[in-house]
Amino acid sequence: MTPPDAPRKRGRPARAQAGTGPGTRERILAAARAEFAGRGYDQASIRAIARGAGVDPALVHHYFGPKEQIFAAAVEAGFAPALGAPGVLAAGGRDQVGERLTRFLLGLWENPATREPLLAVVRSAVANETAARVFRELVAVRLMRPVAEQLDVPDAQLRAELAAAQLVGVFMLRYVIKVEPLASADASRVIALAAPSVQRHLTGQ
Repeated sequence: MTPPDAPRKRGRPARAQAGTGPGTRERILAAARAEFAGRGYDQASIRAIARGAGVDPALVHHYFGPKEQIFAAAVEAGFAPALGAPGVLAAGGRDQVGERLTRFLLGLWENPATREPLLAVVRSAVANETAARVFRELVAVRLMRPVAEQLDVPDAQLRAELAAAQLVGVFMLRYVIKVEPLASADASRVIALAAPSVQRHLTGQ
C-alpha cells in the first residue's frame, strides 16, 4: 500500500487533477469556442483548448474525439441561438419576414455573448475547408432549409440561401473585417437598409 505522503508518480494526471466532473464538457466547449474564435481552425490546438478548460488534453479527446469533432460540437452549440430563426419567421405576416429575420440575426451578432461563437464559425470557415464544411451543413441544412419550408414561393431553397448570403456578407463586413462606415453604423439603420433586400430574396416582394 502506498503511504499517504508518498510523492505522486509522473504520467497522466489523476482523475481529479484532469478536471473531470460536472460541467467539464461545458468548460471544454467554452474553451474551444474561445480558441477557435481567437485563432481560427488551423491555429487552434487540442492542448490550448485543454489549457483553457483546465483539463488534461486526453479528456478533450475522450469527450469529443479529434479537432474536427470538437469544432463541430463547439460550432453547433454556439450556432444554436440562430436556429430559432424559422420560429421568428413564423411569428408574423409574410410582408415583414425580411425585417424579422434581419433583426433577429443581427441581434445575435450585436450581443457579445452570442457574437464570439459566431465569429469562431466564420473566421474558421473562410480559412479551412473542414471548418467550411461544418459551417455549410449548419447554414444549409439546420437553418435555411427550415426557413425555406415556410416560404410558399418557387425556388424557396435558393431564395433562402440568397437571403443568407446577403446577411452573411453584412455580418462579415461589419463584425469580422470591420469595414467603415458599416462597422460603426447604428444597428437599427443597418436593419432598415438590409431588410428590404432580404425580403425580396425570400418572397420576391
